[in-house]
Amino acid sequence: MTDRTTTESGLPLGGSGTPKESRVRIGATSAAMAKKGVELADDCLATLIPSGKAVVLHRGERVVVTQALGGSVTVQTDAGLLARISGRDAVALGIVEPPKPTVDAEAQRPFDEADVYKALATVFDPEIPVNVVDLGLIYGVESERLDDGTHRVEIHMSMTAPGCGMGDVLRDDALDRVAALPGVSEVSVELVWDPPWSVSRMSDAARLELGML
Repeated sequence: MTDRTTTESGLPLGGSGTPKESRVRIGATSAAMAKKGVELADDCLATLIPSGKAVVLHRGERVVVTQALGGSVTVQTDAGLLARISGRDAVALGIVEPPKPTVDAEAQRPFDEADVYKALATVFDPEIPVNVVDLGLIYGVESERLDDGTHRVEIHMSMTAPGCGMGDVLRDDALDRVAALPGVSEVSVELVWDPPWSVSRMSDAARLELGML
């Protein structure tokens, strides 16, 4: 492993080597901007990593994009702090390019619990390029068909450490992604700590991404 910088939980930060194309999914223009940094065109609300503290990044401040996955952007400030910016704000500020519109050919498909896991796999840890499913943070998913034909989905989710300040942020991301699925009308996401998370819960794909295989 060439990069031994780690997250609060002890996981490698950013994997090893140069960021892969799949890690920073932004357009060519924005990719060039990300390497040299971009000056914020306006004030922007952000979340410090890993504390979860809300801060305001000010107009004129220069940031460097370190990760753009799952609808949010992680940037490093001039002060060396890591902060998470929502995808919508990142697009508005010109940090990343807007996603291309797509036609959802599966919008009318019947509800399938497997789609819940697919939706959760679009929620990424803001420090490392691994989604919460491959990290082993999803402890369970239960669904119930309601009288109106829609479904209620209950998700048990954990964090890599009990004191993780990003817990509420990732929980809200998970809730939003699953709530957007066709046929889902109610979603609850509960943070649980038993059994405690360990690296043994990570998938082989996550271990490979982080240079642990």
